[in-house]
Amino acid sequence: MPRITYVTADGTAHPTEVPVGTSIMRGAVLNDIDGILALCGGNVLCATCHVYVDESALDKLAPAGPIEDHMLGLSASPRLENSRLSCQLPVTEGLDGLTVHLPERQI
Repeated sequence: MPRITYVTADGTAHPTEVPVGTSIMRGAVLNDIDGILALCGGNVLCATCHVYVDESALDKLAPAGPIEDHMLGLSASPRLENSRLSCQLPVTEGLDGLTVHLPERQI
């Protein structure tokens, strides 16, 4: 099972096994990781699952679609080049070892 490491705003790392096909957002919610609110349940409606993806892994991800791109512009924390909505990132075997950093705030 791929291991995703969630790093909270205070710097605490939470290495977590997440099943293939599960979104990075869902992996956080199922493992009680603080910092991802997921208020819309993964429907790309709220931007409360904003994460900063480790830049070395960006090429492993499909580009953000137009709705995700729009929602990232509405996020509570600054949008950076490596900003993504974790509800739009399905876990694959190729993402094993991925690190995502959680912003200081989601709302």
